[in-house]
Amino acid sequence: MRVGSFVLAARFPGQGEGEALHRAVRSAEVAEESGLDTVWLAEHHFVPYGTCPSAVTLAAMLLGRTRRLRVGTAVSVLPTAHPVALGEQAALLHVASGGRFSLGLGRGGPWVDLEVFGAGLEAYERGFPEALDLLLRWLREPSVGADGERYRFREVPVVPRPTEALTEAAGPEVVVACTSPASVRLAAERGLPMLLGMHVGDEEKAEMVALWRRHARAAGRTSAEIEDAAHVSAGVCQIADRRADAAETLLKAMPGWLKQGLDAHVTVDGRERRMRDPLAYTELLCGLHPVGTPRLCADRLAATSERTGISRFALLVEGSGDLAATEENVRRLGAEVLPQLT
Repeated sequence: MRVGSFVLAARFPGQGEGEALHRAVRSAEVAEESGLDTVWLAEHHFVPYGTCPSAVTLAAMLLGRTRRLRVGTAVSVLPTAHPVALGEQAALLHVASGGRFSLGLGRGGPWVDLEVFGAGLEAYERGFPEALDLLLRWLREPSVGADGERYRFREVPVVPRPTEALTEAAGPEVVVACTSPASVRLAAERGLPMLLGMHVGDEEKAEMVALWRRHARAAGRTSAEIEDAAHVSAGVCQIADRRADAAETLLKAMPGWLKQGLDAHVTVDGRERRMRDPLAYTELLCGLHPVGTPRLCADRLAATSERTGISRFALLVEGSGDLAATEENVRRLGAEVLPQLT
């Protein structure tokens, strides 16, 4: 089982952006010290929900500050970036870090980001498959040209080539955030592992894994590809000597952050938004994920893995909103939970 942290660089009420980013960086450094496998970095634009607008940029910084830790994006929002530009960045980080970078990709939402970056609503509603396929070709082929609906250009060489620079046959790992049957099928047909969100529980994740397997099999993926697919389950982790204390920590801090952050989202086309109730959402997360004593947290992770077949986790550890408490949470995850999982 491979357990990592999920870092949003969340700005809690009353905090500055620098404070949120400092906590994000420190939590990643402590994650390496504590034996965690990966740090997954979220990307958000124009909202205090997360103060990291470029997951690949923060990933580059953290790869330079660490020696063992894998660093991934969860996710880079593909409709707001040119797939070749993002592919070049991913290849660069893959080569320069010795293969420690994972590129998580997602469709994002119908937010004003699409207007600001000039992508338009079409890139969100219909353009993701074309952009994804172009990016995958960039990471796998020596030269690439395009003649699609959105991207058209003459063939150009791929520099640096991630498939040649290391002894590994493949380039950087690519993971796709999946929230619907359509996105599950998209990932499965391409043989890409899924990142499944923290808002759904074990039963729904198990159903999505089963659906992924069916689509992958129908697309001609080999049994080895299907069995070895390293899906990632996102969740929340808060450790305390009593479960009530762990839940109380999150219930005190997270609703205010969620309300402030979710309320700031603006749709690009004026469509009605339906945001979750912050308190009810926090309560849901406490019930779904490893929140409680080290033993309870280990049991919760083991149960999720057994039910879903997923063995990789990206756990939000900054739910307290406090730097010292976040560092302690990460250290306890490494010292008191991981040994019970081996």
